[in-house]
Amino acid sequence: MKTNLFYKLTLILGSFIFLTCNAWSQSVINPAAEDEDVEIGVVEHLDEYLPDSIALVNEAGEHVWLADIIDKPTIINFVYYRCPGICSPLMEAVAGVMDKSELVVGEDYQVLTISFDPRETIDLGIRKKTNYLNLMNNEQKVEEAKTGWQFFVSDSASIIKATNATGFKYKKTGNDFLHAASLTVVSPDGKITRYLNGMYFLPFEWKMAIVEASKGQSGPTLNKVLRFCYSYDPVGQTYVLNITKVSGTIIMFFALVLLLYLVVKPKRKKVI
Repeated sequence: MKTNLFYKLTLILGSFIFLTCNAWSQSVINPAAEDEDVEIGVVEHLDEYLPDSIALVNEAGEHVWLADIIDKPTIINFVYYRCPGICSPLMEAVAGVMDKSELVVGEDYQVLTISFDPRETIDLGIRKKTNYLNLMNNEQKVEEAKTGWQFFVSDSASIIKATNATGFKYKKTGNDFLHAASLTVVSPDGKITRYLNGMYFLPFEWKMAIVEASKGQSGPTLNKVLRFCYSYDPVGQTYVLNITKVSGTIIMFFALVLLLYLVVKPKRKKVI
């Protein structure tokens, strides 16, 4: 009886620590309540709508409105094509999860990659798109992505509107930028429903984000616990394992489990 109680209490304790880590991870992703309090990172704007007046230049060199393009669940990611840091692994992760997803890009959803550097031209974006399509192994998915994964550039005014609307915060340093890795999921009517943060995306999380966006349902980020374990290094422009937090959490967990075991373990009867 006491052994069963021990396992139940351990399960409850583990769940408690998991939820605590999830809450802590929220402060890692979104440490401030207001956009102006964050210099680099992402401030989630769930359930808010994108403005209509965001102009883009597409792969054909045409000037289009973002609002006119969004007619299905849409994943928006901001990068700059000359980025020497996390943009490449982020785009590789997008290509990888699209390659594995059972959903059809261009039909079930679309991906819009937008450069937030107004100096860049669409020719550079097209070359980058070709590179990332070559990383995909499924030929059918590659054909789908040719039209379903679109690349854009824009002017400084529209870039500011788009990044402010999604809470994507970055900082210019010389000719480059410091920024985080994040995707914004938008419903067909332009409502922000979810954020996918980091440089690794689970196919299940990808699918669920798209399905919920199709219904206009917003939800929390699933990989916040992983983001608790990793912190963004703006100098190295990468995510690094936060050993202090991870080891501290593990030590606390096993210490509490040991204490719990000592409390509930059966006492031996004295032999007379």
